[in-house]
Amino acid sequence: MTRIIGHEEPISAFRAAMHSGRLHHAWLLTGPEGVGKALTALQLARRLLAEGMGLSPDTPGIDVPFAHPAAKLLDAWSHPDFALLDRLPKDDKLVANKPRQDWSADEERARSIRVDQVRALNPLFATAPSMSPRRIVVIDEAETLEVSAANALLKRLEEPPAGTVFLLVAHSAGRLLPTIRSRCRVLRFGALSDMDVATILRSQVPDADPEEIASLVAVGEGSPGRALRFEGLDIASIDAALTKLVREGDAQNASRLALAQQLSGKGAQARYEAFLQRAPAFLAEQVRQRTGDALGLALSHWEQARLLAAQAVSTSLDPQNVVFTLAGHVAALAPGGASAKA
Repeated sequence: MTRIIGHEEPISAFRAAMHSGRLHHAWLLTGPEGVGKALTALQLARRLLAEGMGLSPDTPGIDVPFAHPAAKLLDAWSHPDFALLDRLPKDDKLVANKPRQDWSADEERARSIRVDQVRALNPLFATAPSMSPRRIVVIDEAETLEVSAANALLKRLEEPPAGTVFLLVAHSAGRLLPTIRSRCRVLRFGALSDMDVATILRSQVPDADPEEIASLVAVGEGSPGRALRFEGLDIASIDAALTKLVREGDAQNASRLALAQQLSGKGAQARYEAFLQRAPAFLAEQVRQRTGDALGLALSHWEQARLLAAQAVSTSLDPQNVVFTLAGHVAALAPGGASAKA
């Protein structure tokens, strides 16, 4: 299990509840996507089960020794008192008879958690926990529960089986049924510091050079998960191109045309989508650095760029025109300005 970095406040709150003798039966872990909520939920489950099997509560943080029986069983996805619900791959045959750790991260997932997945927990609740007084159910992306699945879960939250703790992870808690939210204690997670994001990235991408780590930290905006989606896409060169535009402008359109051609060809879709996120973020950084009339100008171009980037993929806009126009919004902030029109 990867060590949890950051999030001291929600973890401390949960630890205090664990050792108070009055641990609530349902918890909602909510906050930005990619900051480690699901990873923390799994680590909390590991710690709850390990303490139920005799691990000292004085063990620091929420760590569990790798050699502990609870850790070994969870690493093999075979702990009898644990269940994880999340969106399954669309083709269920892909996961039939395959341990969860062997699922491909690239497999397309279903849009929602189905009611039959929730009902499949019934045998777990029909008997007492096997290895300790506790059983843990983690529900990742709980906001994707289909209506019937949410209602089935609600019945369990209203009359929780003895010893059961539910850990619900949601990026958009407002999409959950209000009746589910009302039965959960909330643990709020925020964006991580740049230092913490960099630490996580160095552990996940040990071969990355400092320049790439810095670029991934910038594009991640406090979310290691988001940053890792751009690993290997040479974000540093995109940042270098944007920096040149904002410093020198592009009166002859040469730099914008070159960038548009680079990001709109065959095989460039991933870098194009990275640019759609990075360009508005780069402009937002410019907004924070300016005052007076320069601030108003930067705000105007940031807003236009944000709206364009948000609809570019869903409305199938021409990538070359989109990149050229977004780059123009950046060039317009250079001394002397430059047209942002395609």
